[in-house]
Amino acid sequence: MHFVHHRIEAAPRRWADVARRLASAKLNGGTLYGVWRSQIGRPRDELQAITLWSQETKAAAAEHTLLGGNADVVCVRSEALAPTLRPTDATVPTRQGNYAFRWFATPEPYWAEFLDLCAAAWPDFEAAYDSQVIGLWQAIDDSTGPSTDDATGAGRSGIRSLLLTRRPNLAMWERSKLPEGDKEAKVREQLSRRYDLCDWTVVSTSTLLTAMDRTDTARWT
Repeated sequence: MHFVHHRIEAAPRRWADVARRLASAKLNGGTLYGVWRSQIGRPRDELQAITLWSQETKAAAAEHTLLGGNADVVCVRSEALAPTLRPTDATVPTRQGNYAFRWFATPEPYWAEFLDLCAAAWPDFEAAYDSQVIGLWQAIDDSTGPSTDDATGAGRSGIRSLLLTRRPNLAMWERSKLPEGDKEAKVREQLSRRYDLCDWTVVSTSTLLTAMDRTDTARWT
């Protein structure tokens, strides 16, 4: 499986039109894995999309196939990603909720420990907070746009990765920061340890826009 992340700046008040076009785009050899609108941490007209390809596809080619000629797009930065612990198949996210996009830059000597901490913490994290870990992808040095990017850590040293998690709502996102009981405290300790290993991390939250009947335009507003 080959993935490409796209950070898309739509023209003012045109994000919904852009999202509709993405949802109906015909991708030869590819699938729209998901498209999200920013809630917290990013501009209101920004969309984040992930495409999934059956064969290795360059970020520039995926970007052109998805967005080529869209007049309502101001700018876009696309980056190829390789799945790590998850996802393990091509099943796309379908549940509505609050999705957190968290980018990390981890020094290479700590990368294996970073993965071990994730694998150990995720099952109890998901059980405690009605949440799901959708995927953890590693950036593979194939991107479009500027060579540096504060939103994704592009240009920083170390192994960069994107973690995508779903919580049912923003209240649960806040709740997951405040552990209750020893089991949740252990989960929080494991997750927090990842930050000690990293040189840099940033998070933004978004709402999934494709988990719906795509003809239901009321949900795009």
